[in-house]
Amino acid sequence: MQIAIIGASGYTGGDLIRLLLTHPKAEVTVATSRKLAGKPVVSDQPHLKGLTDLVFTNPDVDTLDADLAFLAVPHTAAMQYAGKLLQRGIRVVDLSADYRLPKDVYEKTYGVTHTDYFEMPYGLCELHRKEVRGAKAVSNPGCFPTGATLAAAPLAKHAKAVVFDSKTGVSGAGNTASATTHYPSVADNVGAYKWTTHRHLAEMKMELARLGSKAPCYFTPHLVPVNRGILTTAHILLDGTMEQEEVERMYRKFYEKEFFVRYQAPTLAGVRGSNFCDLSVEVREGRAVVVSAIDNLVKGASGQAIQNMNLMCGFDEKDGLRGAGVLP
Repeated sequence: MQIAIIGASGYTGGDLIRLLLTHPKAEVTVATSRKLAGKPVVSDQPHLKGLTDLVFTNPDVDTLDADLAFLAVPHTAAMQYAGKLLQRGIRVVDLSADYRLPKDVYEKTYGVTHTDYFEMPYGLCELHRKEVRGAKAVSNPGCFPTGATLAAAPLAKHAKAVVFDSKTGVSGAGNTASATTHYPSVADNVGAYKWTTHRHLAEMKMELARLGSKAPCYFTPHLVPVNRGILTTAHILLDGTMEQEEVERMYRKFYEKEFFVRYQAPTLAGVRGSNFCDLSVEVREGRAVVVSAIDNLVKGASGQAIQNMNLMCGFDEKDGLRGAGVLP
């Protein structure tokens, strides 16, 4: 199957190409970049040298040729591509936020008018596999909501309140330098940001509600001096008395058939470079503390996008994604 990556420069594009190199049924044939058109992909992704001879192009959406396109573009840009590609029979996996939320929630959360809205399945595969399977277009979840929702899902119906606290690596901010991601600002430091207003909170609330939760939900992210990964601590105030053994059984049963969710002590190093989410839970005095770890660029972006592609196209869900984490 021929794959186009629209917006192939940067970290997400690089990981899509890296992972798809091992996919048995898909090949990247188009890698677009406006600013790098005409240059070899390895000029932006030097770690892929010797593995791909792709050249960045900048085709018009009406002439782009592929079976499926990944939209690795900023928010508000994806809506300029998705509908047109679908009209031409090209399947779409959108890695931006443009189709994750209901139209009114999206416009309120992102402060823009959606100019080409239609519904896409929300591609958190472990929870929405039926909707994703065979779909023509899928919206890839945000990185924070992926780790947070997987941490809370088994207990959503039993929650009185949910507080997510996430620590994220610097790559989540992209490859454009800023004062916030400048080395002296990040090294030997931990900083909270958007304490109560991060836009990913809307996705978390949406998914918890879909899981049957009526509990209030709160979220604060922190930037930590690592390249990859999100470690999320979910503090779940329980509605009723539940003990450690009961809750642990719930988690093991909930994810027993999920290849990419592993019940074990989570560390960023254990999932780095992989599509796995590791998680574990402790319960005491009416509160469950669940910690999850994902690679923000893989399970939080490119890997999950390929997982969605596999379901959409009838491939083995694990194709291209069987790699282990890089430890240490």
